Amino acid sequence: MNRKLLITGAAGVIGARVTDGLRALERYAITAADLHPDASRDIVPLDVTDAERLLELTEGVDTVLHFAWAKDQDDFLGKVLPINVTGAYQLYEAARRNGVKRVVFASSNHATGYYKVGEPVEPDSPYRPDSFYGLSKCYIELLGRLYADKYGISSFNIRIGNFPKDDRPHSDRAAHIWISERDMVQLAERCIEADPNIPFLCLYGTSANTDNYYDIGYLKELIGYEPQDDAAQLMEAARSSRIPVKHDETVYQGGVPNS
Repeated sequence: MNRKLLITGAAGVIGARVTDGLRALERYAITAADLHPDASRDIVPLDVTDAERLLELTEGVDTVLHFAWAKDQDDFLGKVLPINVTGAYQLYEAARRNGVKRVVFASSNHATGYYKVGEPVEPDSPYRPDSFYGLSKCYIELLGRLYADKYGISSFNIRIGNFPKDDRPHSDRAAHIWISERDMVQLAERCIEADPNIPFLCLYGTSANTDNYYDIGYLKELIGYEPQDDAAQLMEAARSSRIPVKHDETVYQGGVPNS
């Protein structure tokens, strides 16, 4: 029997690519859900703050990939908090009640964005969020830690870097944290298939970029992730073709202002 997955935020920029990529593997029974349903793409409706709907959708599910999010940094109380934080709590509660084995959460490099460029940052380094959005990601990572320790739900947090719609980096800073579409799909699949005895894992989600901010080489042995792409090669090709490249290096890894 195919492993059953629930993907939230399946109509979003990242969620859509991951959903399509995992469906193409023909290995999983996938329920794709989003606040904006799309019958033509088999995406069903889901408001992640709706506890009863989450209970319904997580029934019989082995793994949840949680890609639903809000990035409105101007409305933390009205949007970021209820969608990101309350939604994640409702999802983990539904997962607990329905015996979901693993939750893979789409976190962000903004959880540690206030480290300076050049500072070594590991997945277990102290949190240094660069925004309320990043702060909400920190909270949800810790929520996963609680549910892993207390309820045995294996919780993976992918701190995704730069994932543009057209699958190429557009700036110097993006080239340090970029992840390609095919590498993102592979990483999601590797997290699904990782050793079930791994109770909790934070990792940075990037391609094999030259001058990457983060060391991701250990992920090959740990979960079998072998990224295929390098932002530096695409940046070089862009410059050779005289495609504009933004020069936006900043003091901080999260790209916050230098001041």
